[in-house]
Amino acid sequence: MQRDLGSFPLPPALRAKLIGCGFHTAEDVSAVRASELSKEVGISKEEALEVLQIVRCKKFGEESQASTGSPSLRKCTALELLAEEHSQGSIITFSSALDEILGGGVPVAKITEICGAPGVGKTQLSIQLVVDAQIPKCFGGLGGESVFIDTEGSFIVERVAGVAQAAVHHCHLIAESGQDEAQQEAIKEFSVSSILSRIYYFRCHDYVELLAQAHLLGDFLAEHRQVRIIVIDSIAFPFRHQLEDLSLRTRLLNGLAQQLIAMANDYRVAVVLTNQMTTRFGEVCSSLVPALGESWGHAATTRLILHWEGKLRFASLYKSPSQKEATVPYQITSLGFRDIQSPEPLSASPSNPRKRPRADDLDRQ
Repeated sequence: MQRDLGSFPLPPALRAKLIGCGFHTAEDVSAVRASELSKEVGISKEEALEVLQIVRCKKFGEESQASTGSPSLRKCTALELLAEEHSQGSIITFSSALDEILGGGVPVAKITEICGAPGVGKTQLSIQLVVDAQIPKCFGGLGGESVFIDTEGSFIVERVAGVAQAAVHHCHLIAESGQDEAQQEAIKEFSVSSILSRIYYFRCHDYVELLAQAHLLGDFLAEHRQVRIIVIDSIAFPFRHQLEDLSLRTRLLNGLAQQLIAMANDYRVAVVLTNQMTTRFGEVCSSLVPALGESWGHAATTRLILHWEGKLRFASLYKSPSQKEATVPYQITSLGFRDIQSPEPLSASPSNPRKRPRADDLDRQ
């Protein structure tokens, strides 16, 4: 059954223009691209993308419900929800300290935001994750595929190959030290070339291309059911440098967040977003805080802050629904994202000199 366009929460002026140009149902709008819709209706590309976001998000949720046969109101117990949470799994980071404070790794079916200054290791951790998501299940991995959406041009395939080689070597050592037949069989197919062939790479040069790619991502995931992680590196760059209208930026970001949350839940994928830091000027002093403002701070389920303390790198878990705040050291090596020799994970207490960034500043974000 086709859904009438008037039933969507579109701005009245946009709705009138769409209907006036012959777009009466969600299917009419979904069948065209943003650039075509902009030309036919006489609206800006930003407005066209906003229309497609609203229609796509609502329609996507209804189609998912219809395909699963789920009723509009889901009935289950808290125990069933807990079992479902535990069954989703997580993606390891190859840093045992970071995995521990995350509760086993980066969670599947949730949004994880990685914030930090340039050069601290956000992209390196992202590359590590798209490789690690493919580790075979018999080695404790997910045996899936990966999507990497690059907005900054920071994806270096030679670096990915190096991280992949280290992961393959690690699994080979495990297989050789044991007698597990499943591991012996899986390692035959687990290679650098197999890892690279299962990382789907998309380059977005501006926020229009990023929103358009997000619009198409649901269909891509429906065709590639083995995808277990989506990385957007970075979410902030195209919006901070190419969009001056803050009101429009907030609306587009909120729509994008809703799309990503729906995809994470419906396709059981981990969504990882990297974010930049910006300076907040206060009356007494200034501080670095995650970019994109206060409303964006609610989009992610988990927020991880990567930062420097002298010449050492630290990862601080600032926001998590189930894990306590903590800080651990890490390093970037030729093999990838790794632990360094350190005592127990550092708690985020005021008495700890190597603590996470100021909580009172981050709370306002």
